[in-house]
Amino acid sequence: MMHENHSGYSNIAPNSSIRHNAQMGRPKNFSREGVLEKALPVFWKYGFADTSLQELEKATGVNKSGLYAEFAGKGDLYLESLRHYARKRQEEEFLTAKPLGWKNIERFLKLAPYSLEGQKGCFAVNSMNQFAVLPVAAQEIVSESRAFVKDLIVRNVAAEKPAMKPAVLAEMILTFFTGITMEQHLKGSKASMNRKVDDFMKVVRKL
Repeated sequence: MMHENHSGYSNIAPNSSIRHNAQMGRPKNFSREGVLEKALPVFWKYGFADTSLQELEKATGVNKSGLYAEFAGKGDLYLESLRHYARKRQEEEFLTAKPLGWKNIERFLKLAPYSLEGQKGCFAVNSMNQFAVLPVAAQEIVSESRAFVKDLIVRNVAAEKPAMKPAVLAEMILTFFTGITMEQHLKGSKASMNRKVDDFMKVVRKL
């Protein structure tokens, strides 16, 4: 028997007979990519624990049977949404534009928190606050994503030949990014955030 949590979506994979029956029904009329695109903003808005099956069904246009046929449960759908988000982050060009340097980092700090899904902040950073209730794999995905971003930041910092070690400066920049993305929940203005970035960059450029 399949047990559902308070959100209405089981965290346990459906048994094989349920998945088989779902797969043997009418042909799938949705794409996995499409489901992830639509589920991501829901998880982003409500968080893992407070996202319900009904909200996911409404957002994706896929019913419970279809979701269970494609994903093992809410945990699996969240992880795949997180992986999808991380892949899209890696496709952004904020930190790869030539020439490398401070301008890339400033652009990343100002634009990245607003760049995906019409949401504010960062879905990966939000996930860090939910590790206690998320599958263990979520922490691995976030860690890998942050390591990827940090490496790009290091390359941009190194191009400016600062006195401080690029890796140390990169850690500071990534920590600052985490802070300003969390502040998006306070509904501060973009102009206010940009001023903070400008002040931060004045300090960083001197290190």
